[in-house]
Order: sequence, then structure tokens, then C-alpha cells
Amino acid sequence: MTGELKPSEALNLADLAEYADGSIVSRTLVDKKVGTLTIFAFDTDQGLSEHSAPFDALVQVLDGEVEITLGGKPVKANAGQVVLMPANVPHALRAITKFKMLLTMIRSA
Repeated sequence: MTGELKPSEALNLADLAEYADGSIVSRTLVDKKVGTLTIFAFDTDQGLSEHSAPFDALVQVLDGEVEITLGGKPVKANAGQVVLMPANVPHALRAITKFKMLLTMIRSA
């Protein structure tokens, strides 16, 4: 399954991105002027290096465990938990186990 979601379908969110050995898989589900919804699947020890974004972002962990470093402070999150990443604060992610997340980015005016 690729691309944005179709309306009027009930789907299992965690099934919308599959794990790949040694990789990070992403799929944009919604891409609008006001924000994006992107699902990611990280293999163990995969991650994103430190960066910042001009918008607030919410990480919703769907499966597994992740360490998110926000402004130099590590935060561990498990399936069912959410972490707010404020705009312009440097952050990085590392998969402690295989993990999936839904990233909601809200673009501000």
C-alpha cells in the first residue's frame, strides 16, 4: 500500500508501514497546507540524526520502543505513548527495538 489514505476506509494504522531490515520506511498518509501525517517503521538501532523543524510535531508510538532526544534530553517512549517535539528544538530519534510511529506535524501561520 502506498500514498495517501483514501476516505471512508477503516485501516489498522500500524499495518500501513512494514519493517525492513536495517532500514527506515516512511509513508505520507496526509499532506495538507495545515500539516502532515506520516507513518514510519524503524528497524532496531536505526534513527534520525539531530535536526530541528519550524513546526511542532507529535510522535505517537504505535509499536516498539524509541529514544527521542529533545534539546539534549533523552526521552524513552513505548507503544501507546506520545511525545511532543516543539518547533525549533533540536531532536533526534533512535530505535531501541523495532518501532513504528505516526508523526503529526502541525504547520503554524
